[in-house]
Amino acid sequence: MDYAINEERKKCLRKYFPNEDELYKVNVEYVDFACNSGRFQEIHSIRDRYIMEPKMWWVEYSARAPMLQKIALKLLTQPSSSSCAERNWSTYSFVHSARRNRMTPKQAEDLVFIHSNLRLLSRKDPRYLEGETKMWDIGGDTFDTFQDIGVLEVASLSLDEPDLESALLSREADNVAPQ
Repeated sequence: MDYAINEERKKCLRKYFPNEDELYKVNVEYVDFACNSGRFQEIHSIRDRYIMEPKMWWVEYSARAPMLQKIALKLLTQPSSSSCAERNWSTYSFVHSARRNRMTPKQAEDLVFIHSNLRLLSRKDPRYLEGETKMWDIGGDTFDTFQDIGVLEVASLSLDEPDLESALLSREADNVAPQ
């Protein structure tokens, strides 16, 4: 098993099960599951892993591991969506436009990071539901149409800062070696 994945799994389980006794029990359940042993050594359980939908398999066989079942069913019932990635790409295309094409990828990534975090922070402000900051959210996390939502340039929280842009571009020009 991949070391990094294994470490993240252990970190997740420690967070989800802070009680040491519960953590031990869920680790035993996981080992049985991963090794097709103990509660999961039955031939039908092993065979059905490859032919059943994961959610159906966990509903059918996970009564043998009730603590692991909680996590598995939570993960398997989450809807998957690419909206977060698409929102990030949209922000990146706004930040790294034709006017700002001399930015390094690291600078553009930093500006996207700042923009995304400012958007999240703005949600805590009571004025978020009113006024121009709502426009900056580009529809938020809903799946409604974008007809009544403006574009990023309409918002007062713009990244179009001439002073910042000139500082970034002049710093970049200083770092470029003459040819």
